[in-house]
Amino acid sequence: IMPTHLRFRRRSFLGLVFLFSLSTSALYFIYSAPGIVNEYLFMVQATGIQIKQNVRNIGAQVLEQVVRGGYSLNGTDYAYDFNVSESDVPVTTYLPGGFTYLPAQICPERLPSMKGRLEVNMSEIALEEVERFLLNSEPSMSLGGHWKPTDCVPHWKVAILVPFRNRHEHLPILLRHLVPTLQRQRLQFAFYVVEQVGDEPFNRAMLFNVGFREAMKDLDWDCLVFHDVDHLLENDRNYYGCGDMPRHFAVKLNKYSYMLPYNEFFGGVSGLTVEQFKKINGFPNAFWGWGGEDDDLWNRVQYANYTVSRPPGEVGRYMSIPHHHRGEVQFLGRYTLLRRSKERQGLDGLNNLHYSPLVSRRLLYTNISVSLSRKLAPIADYY
Repeated sequence: IMPTHLRFRRRSFLGLVFLFSLSTSALYFIYSAPGIVNEYLFMVQATGIQIKQNVRNIGAQVLEQVVRGGYSLNGTDYAYDFNVSESDVPVTTYLPGGFTYLPAQICPERLPSMKGRLEVNMSEIALEEVERFLLNSEPSMSLGGHWKPTDCVPHWKVAILVPFRNRHEHLPILLRHLVPTLQRQRLQFAFYVVEQVGDEPFNRAMLFNVGFREAMKDLDWDCLVFHDVDHLLENDRNYYGCGDMPRHFAVKLNKYSYMLPYNEFFGGVSGLTVEQFKKINGFPNAFWGWGGEDDDLWNRVQYANYTVSRPPGEVGRYMSIPHHHRGEVQFLGRYTLLRRSKERQGLDGLNNLHYSPLVSRRLLYTNISVSLSRKLAPIADYY
């Protein structure tokens, strides 16, 4: 039995931790209602959870010192379980470094070239310099950003769709980082940068729909990865193959203190098979400005009875490139649209999209330039 003075000190400290936990839980409840949270509230919420975790860890250390000090006898510590960390995710077995395979065999999904944690370099670089570096190291890249392995048969054909406007300093950083990673994963892939021109508010969702339509003209892709230009993965074992889709890749982002803002969060980097994307009628076209379209996509996935998978442990970590310019305006009408997600799913998406693209091929990607407007995705009044 623990002495009275130690029980009192333990209860007092844990009481403080409990009260702090309640306060941060209240923040979580206020700020994490799915579909109505903006980026700044995400950051507040994540910071609150991080502080709570820090207090919990500090409390465990203090409690350990108190108990050990009270029960140390002849150098033998009191048998008390001080392990308060979450259980570690079992390490997935990857092929050994000397593993060989034949060119006629399907490429393995857990290759020795996939080492895990990556060094993230966010320094700015000219696109031409990235092109020279990547093509010198891997000359088999084809015009338009197409690549496939020659030492094995690719298991998956993956189209990487990147919505884009005025982020010319970010795109070379993403390509420098992601192209070698996908090559190490032995995927057949191509990059499609879908660029919005004109003065309308940014429409990330409609750009993805345009990118899907154009990418499918090139090849019968197995799946699509919807990838923000400022997201850099930190672990090359975050496999971009199509086997576990729908998939949310960007689970832990540094600007959210490496925590998932809420369970339904589906932003940053996500993926669906071509069949799944068609079945849910793609993204909604009605989200003009920042926010809401990824929550609507989550709803569409749930209505289709799909289950979203996420990478385990520390595999789903990403860093976000800092913005050096003013961001896109928020879409204030997103809450109204999200309340009617189910009614709109069959009306607004791939089936009501019209556009006139200008397609050009660069060394590392296919650029799809398109001027968007509301008349390109007509829909009856659904408010």
